[in-house]
Amino acid sequence: MSEILLRTVRRVGTSGAPADVRITDGRVAEIAPAGTLDPAGPDTEVVETAGAWLGPGLRDHHTHFDQWALVRRRVDVSGCDSAESTADLLAAVARTGAPDRVLIGHGYRDGLWPTPARRELLDQAAPGLPTVVISGDLHAVWCNALALAHFSALVGRPLEAGADGVLREQDAFDVTGALSQVPDDLLDGYVADAAEAAAARGVTGIVDLEMRFGLDRWARRIHAGTDALRVASGVYPVELDAGIDRGLRTGDVVDGTRGLLTMGPFKVVTDGSLGTRTAAMTDGSGVLAWEFDDLVAITRRAVDAGLVPAIHAIGDRANTLALDVFEAVGARGTIEHAQLLVDTDVDRFARLGVAASVQPEHAMDDRDIADRHWAGRTDRAFAFASLARAGARLLLGSDAPVAPLDPWVSMAAAVGRDRDGRDPWHPAERLSALAAWQGSTDGRVSVAVGDVADLVLVGSDPLTASSSALRSMPVLATAIAGRFTYCEL
Repeated sequence: MSEILLRTVRRVGTSGAPADVRITDGRVAEIAPAGTLDPAGPDTEVVETAGAWLGPGLRDHHTHFDQWALVRRRVDVSGCDSAESTADLLAAVARTGAPDRVLIGHGYRDGLWPTPARRELLDQAAPGLPTVVISGDLHAVWCNALALAHFSALVGRPLEAGADGVLREQDAFDVTGALSQVPDDLLDGYVADAAEAAAARGVTGIVDLEMRFGLDRWARRIHAGTDALRVASGVYPVELDAGIDRGLRTGDVVDGTRGLLTMGPFKVVTDGSLGTRTAAMTDGSGVLAWEFDDLVAITRRAVDAGLVPAIHAIGDRANTLALDVFEAVGARGTIEHAQLLVDTDVDRFARLGVAASVQPEHAMDDRDIADRHWAGRTDRAFAFASLARAGARLLLGSDAPVAPLDPWVSMAAAVGRDRDGRDPWHPAERLSALAAWQGSTDGRVSVAVGDVADLVLVGSDPLTASSSALRSMPVLATAIAGRFTYCEL
């Protein structure tokens, strides 16, 4: 028997009266007033928390984890406000010696640039070196001529871009997929570091929506000791047959992974993004990747195999399509992003049993781009409070690397809809702290006897913290089934 005794905690969702919590064999076994529980034996690990707040472990419901691990080691261009400044930064990196055979930047957002991207800027920035810059939303890549030739050879077909050198949607996904093909031992090391960083922010579980089916990669990593997270690994249409052949339903545990790895959802992308201006809109603009009948057919096939659909929809036209598909199939699942909704679709989420899997920090990153490119429609963009009032279930995530893998950032953006000292953006759509918390804990509020001890200890009460305090919330410890994955106590 293993036992941990947490002394003098305050439980989120209660009066805050100090308590002792006994954890036995990975579950919460006993909760009593502070000072009344004693160690069961000499091997009990006693942790003095000094009044830290105890809550359920946090879950990021939308990540691209390999991409996140890789981006942490790429050139960050997110602070550049023009094509020219982006090229200048990459030129400076190239002069110091690029670490790889390809110079890779990440995080450009060109929706507000004064002049568009031009391929020749990257040609001049790094002569003789393939150079690619991945957009902040992952839906576009900006390449120089050498990179276009390089990746055309890797993917086995021509990648044709205009004078801007920009590839969008599937072409961009193919390039980022090729960039992810690094040696297993190297990538696994990056992933282990990123998992530890996530645990340090209170994360105990993620939904991994990498485009390449990841069950085998995650099983390998867990066997090698990367065990700081519970992972639900999703599958896309291109590998749906392989996913079905596993005989696993969404939520089923993969053998030999100590309960840490489960089959994730069936992920399908219906449209583009706001930042790349490819979201499918009711005005006819954007890119719609699926016809209704085809999307119904493949979604029904996944559902019949026990997979829960997770349908990417950004624009209002795409969200209507996704809801229509759920209604036609008669299945529950999630709409990933749900960024722009027509008014008549808001109530459909709850009626159809479809959860809105949202990334609140996107609203802060994209508020100015939305004001420009969705002018006159932003009152129904990122409509978190409207969805909550209509009874929809909201799940919070980051879409890392599009936003940082940090649930406190997501909660802060949901609660405040503010950042960097600016006024709140459409404050009527702010979520309550309780709703944001439950969106990050799979609906739980407090820790109770009998719970699996996936836990986080933090410095203040998240239900009363301001948005700025949430953003900088000190995490003191994180545990999975009573095993500390991070501890600063």
